[in-house]
Amino acid sequence: MRIVIQRVSEASVTVGGECIASIGQGLLVLVGVENGDTEQDAAWLAAKTAALRIFDDEEGVMNRSVVDVDGELLAVSQFTLTASTRKGNRPSYIRAAGHGLAVPLYERYCALLAEAAGRPVLQGRFGAMMEVRLLNDGPVTILIDSRLKE
Repeated sequence: MRIVIQRVSEASVTVGGECIASIGQGLLVLVGVENGDTEQDAAWLAAKTAALRIFDDEEGVMNRSVVDVDGELLAVSQFTLTASTRKGNRPSYIRAAGHGLAVPLYERYCALLAEAAGRPVLQGRFGAMMEVRLLNDGPVTILIDSRLKE
């Protein structure tokens, strides 16, 4: 699984002209599920997301997690995170998991993140054409791949 975590002042998801999720200060997480990913990947990423210290403390040092700052969480499925650009200029999505694997792992990630953070995780709509708006705070953007475990 690959996720992109963005520290935001606000973020929202709109589908068909209707805002289906909106948060203030917190994290917008884009979630890509690849073939071969497991529940252990989702669990590791959820724990990492909740504990990641990317919010400023009183001295301006990134030393606080989303939990520490009572931030909100919004997760959006995004299969394009699995893109391979090794050949040519058209990305290949061959590594993207099909719905049978991707939906349960995306939902499991969201549930485990809610549990680890002690707060709800708002979600986009899996498989829908979504408009995602955000005000990136910093900007702070972190890419994490569960296969690399950096």
